[in-house]
Amino acid sequence: MKKAFLVTAMLLMAGIASFAQVKWAADPAHTTIGFSVNHLGINFVQGKFDKFNGTVETADTTNFNNAKIEFTADVNSINTGVAQRDGHLKTDDFFNAEKYPSITVKSVSFKKLAGNKYVMLADVTIRETTKRVAFDVTFNGVIKDPWGLRRAGFTAKSSINRLDFGLKYADKLPNGTYAVAPTVDILVNAEIVKQ
Repeated sequence: MKKAFLVTAMLLMAGIASFAQVKWAADPAHTTIGFSVNHLGINFVQGKFDKFNGTVETADTTNFNNAKIEFTADVNSINTGVAQRDGHLKTDDFFNAEKYPSITVKSVSFKKLAGNKYVMLADVTIRETTKRVAFDVTFNGVIKDPWGLRRAGFTAKSSINRLDFGLKYADKLPNGTYAVAPTVDILVNAEIVKQ
C-alpha cells in the first residue's frame, strides 16, 4: 500500500513537472513595438509605443511551439517623433487614449511552420474592439547572455486595417487618397528574458 502510494505520488509529480511552464518577460530596453502608415499616398510615417509589458510562457527554454504570448501597450506612450501628431493620435479621431488607454495582444495559437518561421494568431484589442490577427514570426535564437540570463529574440510582422478598430479619421485628398491610410503595418522586435 505504501509502495503504491509512493509510485502514484511520483507519477503525479512527474505529470506536474511535465506541464510546468517557463516564464519570460520582454526586456523594454531591447524590445520595440513599432508601426508604419502611409501619409498622403507618398510617404510612410513610423512610430512606436515607449511603454509596454509583455510575457511569454513556453514548455521549456528551447521549444516555443504553442507558446502563450501577451503584450499590452500604453497608448499614451505613442511616439512618432512629433509631439503635435502624437497629441492628435491620442484624440478620439484615432486611439482616444483617455477612454481606451491600452492596446492588448493575446495569442490564440503559436505554431512552428519550418526552420525558424512561426505563425501566431492573436486577439488584438484596440478601443475595446477585438479582432483576430495573423502575425508572421521569425525566431532569431536563444542564448545565455554574459550575465547568466537566458534570452530569446523574435521579429513579428502583420498588417491591420485601423478602421476595423474604430480609429475613424478618414480625411481624403481631392483625388480620393487617404491622408492617413487605413492599413497599418506592425513590426515588433522582441527580446525576452527567462524569469
